[in-house]
Formats: sequence, C-alpha cells, structure tokens
Amino acid sequence: MNKPYATALNFTQDYLMVYLDDARVMQVPLIWFPRLYNATYDQLRKYNWIGRGTGIEWPDLDEHLSVHGFLTGQH
Repeated sequence: MNKPYATALNFTQDYLMVYLDDARVMQVPLIWFPRLYNATYDQLRKYNWIGRGTGIEWPDLDEHLSVHGFLTGQH
C-alpha cells in the first residue's frame, strides 16, 4: 500500500489544512507548531514540498513537518 502524500495546503486563522492524494483532508491546529502559529500569512505561504509531498518545509521559519506525523498525531 502506498503512503499518502500531500497535494495542497490551505490555512485558516487557527488551522493548517493538508489535502492528501487519497481525498482525505487533515485539519491540524497551528498552535501545535509555534513557528507556524506565530508566522504571518505571507510566511506560511512560502513552503516547499519534501519528497513529492511526504513532507512540508518552511525554510524561512526552520519548520519541517511530515504527513506521517500528521496521520499518527505527532506534533
């Protein structure tokens, strides 16, 4: 079975929305990640995909998150 990967991101004031290739949408509280929580909207939008969507990085914020971590509740 293939591991799911992220295909898109969206942000609300309090949540990071992660859209997966298997049609799931994960709503992750930004408060779990202080660097993201305290970032401006422009900073949040400056992300890169890691490994075809297995992870996400914000180089300017020094934040790196994995889809696996989201799915297992690690923060």
